[in-house]
Amino acid sequence: MVREIEFTLNGYHQKITVKPSEKLLDVLRDRLGITSAKYGCGKGECGACTVNLDGKTVRSCLMYAVEADGSVIETLEGFQRLGKKEIQEIYQKHNAFQCGFCAPGFIMSTDELLSQNPDPDEEEIKEALAGNLCRCTGYKNIFSAVKEMVEKRKGRES
Repeated sequence: MVREIEFTLNGYHQKITVKPSEKLLDVLRDRLGITSAKYGCGKGECGACTVNLDGKTVRSCLMYAVEADGSVIETLEGFQRLGKKEIQEIYQKHNAFQCGFCAPGFIMSTDELLSQNPDPDEEEIKEALAGNLCRCTGYKNIFSAVKEMVEKRKGRES
């Protein structure tokens, strides 16, 4: 039995028929052409499949697509269109990703953190990014990028 679901993906309305067992990640990647969310561990532990659903990051490899019915989903592909490209630019400036496999998950988690807490301390940054694994850069450059993003946003507010 299939079910028709609707959601907003990166600002565009989507209407798609899914099987009850289809994971959100598979629908996004295989049927809607989203490549930033990736299959990593398949257990929600590495963060490679992270997307933003209704303002909160979720692991799309763990979530069934039918659960996204009526939701607003953002992926890295939508950041430029949604005016959020600054995070990507700062990550790039700090060389915060080498192979790029984990970068979308880190960026999605950074975006969620800064939308909820515009002035996080180091422990809060570590906690927010803890669900993302990087095997290339270590984490120093990633934390530097997030810290610069925080400082940049503070500068705009004062």
